[in-house]
Amino acid sequence: VWPIGCTVVPGLSPGLYHAHWLNVAVLVCVHQEEPYVMFKKSDKPLYGNDRFEGYCIDLLRELAAILGFSYEIRLVEDGKYGAPDDNTGQWNGMVKEADLAVAPLSITYVREKVIDFSKPFMTLGISILYRKPNGTNPGVFSFLNPLSPDIWMYILLAYLGVSCVLFVIARFSPYEWYNPHPCNPDSDVVENNFTLLNSFWFGVGALMQQGSASLMPKALSTRIVGGIWWFFTLIIISSYTANLAAFLTVERMESPIDSADDLAKQTKIEYGLVEDGATMAFFKISTYDKMWEFMSSRRHSVMVKNVDEGIHRVLTSDYAFLMESTTIEYVTQRNCNLTQIGGLIDSRAYGVGTPMGSPYRDKMTIAILQLQEEGKLHMMKEKWWRGNGCPEEESKEASALGVQNIGGIFIVLAAGLVLSVFVAVGEFLYKSKQNAQLEKVSRRPCIQKH
Repeated sequence: VWPIGCTVVPGLSPGLYHAHWLNVAVLVCVHQEEPYVMFKKSDKPLYGNDRFEGYCIDLLRELAAILGFSYEIRLVEDGKYGAPDDNTGQWNGMVKEADLAVAPLSITYVREKVIDFSKPFMTLGISILYRKPNGTNPGVFSFLNPLSPDIWMYILLAYLGVSCVLFVIARFSPYEWYNPHPCNPDSDVVENNFTLLNSFWFGVGALMQQGSASLMPKALSTRIVGGIWWFFTLIIISSYTANLAAFLTVERMESPIDSADDLAKQTKIEYGLVEDGATMAFFKISTYDKMWEFMSSRRHSVMVKNVDEGIHRVLTSDYAFLMESTTIEYVTQRNCNLTQIGGLIDSRAYGVGTPMGSPYRDKMTIAILQLQEEGKLHMMKEKWWRGNGCPEEESKEASALGVQNIGGIFIVLAAGLVLSVFVAVGEFLYKSKQNAQLEKVSRRPCIQKH
């Protein structure tokens, strides 16, 4: 179960349970993985411990300085993390060879059965490494995306409703009727510009921001309908235009997955992890049984031998790599084509592993707490994790405008239509009263003559 990059002490004799650290020459077993253990770059040939550098090497050096022991570093022979065989129960890799580990070693349920752990020196979790999206081709009808389907339906209903209300009010209001023959003021023929078709055309012209010069409301009631419809279309068109720009940007950078749940619900994107590691042990006993079923059924195609192989697959194929968040943080600082998807699937920590019942666990805990209080653990992490960084990206989330965003404009439109109806009734009553008074005046001379 030991992870790659670990620093272990193999063949520790029983006598060391009571020996002093000064009397011990520790043999350290490592596996290369950035930034925990790396080969040091140099123009001159290097030998012994000078060949290596990294976070684990610095941590080992600090622990050795505090506890007073010397050490010799060697590479692990089989390159395995270490896991029990399902049939025999025998451990392979570093667990088989080691009695002590100063390493990026996750404190897990399985490991606690065979070794003791010190207090954690680093906290982390499992997350998803995936390449940044290169962009997707927009659909033929992607211009509809800035507004939700509900809003498009409401706009259509509003257009139909306003056109019908305008037609009815224009027929009802006496001020919309006019004499088509102004030279003949006694003509009984009157006309109305707002026929049903013209009412619909007026609505389309306003919605398309083109207007309709030949159709201008004359009555106050019809002008209220026209004005409130113009205001409605102004807000809708402005909102659509603003959100369209956001959608055109996001469409080019849309990621097919946003979380572990998205990954579990699909089979197009393959996903896997390092074989015989703590991440694999987590999925075996976790609630993510659907993901483990997928990975175990394709074990030979989705499992990788080490982190470098997993990163290479992410960069070269449609593959998501489940790995520890600290390593993802390190990798994404140095490769701007990679990114972390979602949050942490679990929560865990790294600790120093010691044999069951060993008194050195408490010594390691004291030394780690000392390094933590002195700020050296943070300084070491900053030293090895800090990269050149990548340009910060703007938020990639853009959502269609819904009722909760622009629903108020529909209320304003409805209120305007109701107001126009009352005004039209008032106009009708006022004109009727005015006509009645004119008829009275015109009848009086006739009565006096008789």
